[in-house]
Amino acid sequence: MDELVGDGSSVRARLAADREATLAQIAALSRDFDEIVAANALVAVDDEHDPEGSSTAFERAHVASLLTQARERLADLDVASERLARGEYGRCVDCGEAIPAERLEVRPAATTCVRCAEAHSR
Repeated sequence: MDELVGDGSSVRARLAADREATLAQIAALSRDFDEIVAANALVAVDDEHDPEGSSTAFERAHVASLLTQARERLADLDVASERLARGEYGRCVDCGEAIPAERLEVRPAATTCVRCAEAHSR
């Protein structure tokens, strides 16, 4: 295990805690989405002519977007756990350099160093 990553068990624990929190977030957002859909099903809403219809559609889209982001985070955390098991966690997938501990502390599922992440965003 790389000295920058530290004790594998502490990384595993952090990833597991983030995964549990993300699963809880997904469950809550799924309930919210289902409640929005159910509430709309009870009312004959014509989004085009109902002033409340557009805000309901926005709310549904917003929750759906948050749900998608949470599911992507969960997938990223699973990949990070797999990388940890293979001994690849904490190394940039692009350049192979160590990912700083500070970055992994903030983004435990990070697969790139800051330099490579910035290059991707350009």
